[in-house]
Amino acid sequence: MSKEINNRGYLDMQLLRFTTAGSVDDGKSTLIGRLLYDSKSIFEDQLEAVEAASERLGNAEVNLALLTDGLRAEREQGITIDVAYRYFATPKRKFIIADTPGHIEYTRNMVTGASTADAAIILVDARNGIIEQTKRHSYIASLLKIDYVVVAINKMDLVDFSEEVYNNIKQEYAHIAQLLGLKNVYFIPISALKGDNVVNPSEHTPWYKGETLLHLLEQIPLKEGLEDKPFRFPVQYVVRPQTAEWPDYRAYAGRIASGTIKVGDEVTVLPSYTKSHVSRIDEGTKELTQAGAPQSVSISLADDVDVSRGSQIVKSSELPLVGQQVQILLCWLNHRPLQLRQKYIIRHTTSELQGIVTSIDYKVNINTLDNVTDDATVNMNDIAQVTLKVSRSLAYDLYADNRTTGSLIFIAEGTNETVGAGMIVS
Repeated sequence: MSKEINNRGYLDMQLLRFTTAGSVDDGKSTLIGRLLYDSKSIFEDQLEAVEAASERLGNAEVNLALLTDGLRAEREQGITIDVAYRYFATPKRKFIIADTPGHIEYTRNMVTGASTADAAIILVDARNGIIEQTKRHSYIASLLKIDYVVVAINKMDLVDFSEEVYNNIKQEYAHIAQLLGLKNVYFIPISALKGDNVVNPSEHTPWYKGETLLHLLEQIPLKEGLEDKPFRFPVQYVVRPQTAEWPDYRAYAGRIASGTIKVGDEVTVLPSYTKSHVSRIDEGTKELTQAGAPQSVSISLADDVDVSRGSQIVKSSELPLVGQQVQILLCWLNHRPLQLRQKYIIRHTTSELQGIVTSIDYKVNINTLDNVTDDATVNMNDIAQVTLKVSRSLAYDLYADNRTTGSLIFIAEGTNETVGAGMIVS
């Protein structure tokens, strides 16, 4: 699946996005620091700054976690608060890492970091085993349809690299993975602090015959590209320069969410179902004959039709679902509980409309992973399936088919706070 570096360097290499998750002090930031350090992906001045910070904080050895804990509050407390993105590359692949917080009150940040990930690394402290946060992060990984989950059983050096401890955690998590429908799950015994099985194989785990973490990340197959999906083009802006040079120019600007389009294709504008043909495609000042996701382009149509921000242009042969009522899996992100039949602003791609939750179908008990039907209160960090009714027709796909057109957010009227994130399931 991988491409070797060619004359263009890293530009043609495949990109894998992955997120790290785990409870507080499970070693997420240390693991990422170890990946960066052992793969020689940090500069000398970065290492010198981390060495100086480690000495200032009284650490006996270089604290590689400081490579990702960029906020002063994070370094002082030794925790991750915000999502930290890091970038590195090997001869086989490029990587973007989202280091997400472990505290339950930062679940919203974990959802943010995981929303674009191809894989998730869930860290488990070998001393503590599977805990509530492990289940929570695993549920979010299944909720966000992350195809590959790597369970990194960390701090094996603190349990004498015990094969029995590793196997017990592996067996317990395998049951959770089955309940959640996680299909591609890998287990690796590691010590992020010492570097065992992170980039280099460990001599302390002769009983482990699998791959190192980095080698596994280099081999994970990538999902089909955005260009292979049905064409979806949420309109952001209507371009009408009305200048002497362009007196009649009219185009619709936006970013192609998925699929490809070419001049001459028949398209349908939603939600009005008006049909037309693509007459022109522009990328900046360059005219194109075709374009694909994730390009930002301007599309002109052969007919003078009603298109505005929030409209969606699709191929007539690849229509999405359209309706005013959807069922969503909702992650509630605000300290004020979800209110039934209260108006919220719903933002879906470039469209903004009003909506109300008409029913709470069930909540998820993170400890048991059961669906609870007798509790209608959705508080901060709760996950629930709800029925949403919106003020006008919505053109959408199921989240399992398209992350962009299958997701939406709730915004509180008056405060403009983002209070919930939803994935459309039906």
